Amino acid sequence: MEFKNSTFIKLLIVQCLSVFGLAQNFDFFYFVQQWPGSYCDTQRNCCYPTTGKPDTDFGIHGLWPNYNDGSYPSNCDPNSPFKQSTVSDLISNLQKSWPTLACPSGNGLSFWSHEWVKHGTCSEAVLDQHGYFKSALKLKAQIDLLQILLGAGINPDGGSYSISSIQNAVRNAIGSTPGIECNVDASGNSQLYQVYICIDTSGSSIIECPIMPNSDRCDSAIVFPAF
Repeated sequence: MEFKNSTFIKLLIVQCLSVFGLAQNFDFFYFVQQWPGSYCDTQRNCCYPTTGKPDTDFGIHGLWPNYNDGSYPSNCDPNSPFKQSTVSDLISNLQKSWPTLACPSGNGLSFWSHEWVKHGTCSEAVLDQHGYFKSALKLKAQIDLLQILLGAGINPDGGSYSISSIQNAVRNAIGSTPGIECNVDASGNSQLYQVYICIDTSGSSIIECPIMPNSDRCDSAIVFPAF
């Protein structure tokens, strides 16, 4: 009976710690960048942020804790809402590198709040709120996807490219094979939408992906649209 009670108490403690964000576990991050041209040319359209049209560049979608089996934790700490004051020194960089394209036009706060609450809170044992956004911005500066692709002759001009050529270009530049996600434009063409880079649990070092994201919507050759 004593052993059973001890085990029960340990399990209860673990559950309580998990609720309060102190015992979160995950295996790696997906660092996800999206191409704005592919977001905006679908049937749902897009809205530029209140700060104006974003740069012709990949933008951050998120830094997502993930498990090696392909599942992921989410909404891990209801007691840790997004606070603009916590990232006030990062706002201008977030507006540039992590712009919102959702309608109606916004200033980015809703987007960043969603990403923090759903994904960031699941990495609080490693990164606090400021550290989470700062790490994503550092990764964006380190992994310049557009320049990598341009250097390999892969241009956002509406041309078609093989997925393997895109993956090879990125792998040759960063030493890790990226995951590719596609969406479909208004004409039904499969196109480059998001690029997934795997990052270790510190949120700083690129690793080889334990598992790739689903790429069912990708044809063997995909369009890289203009923006």
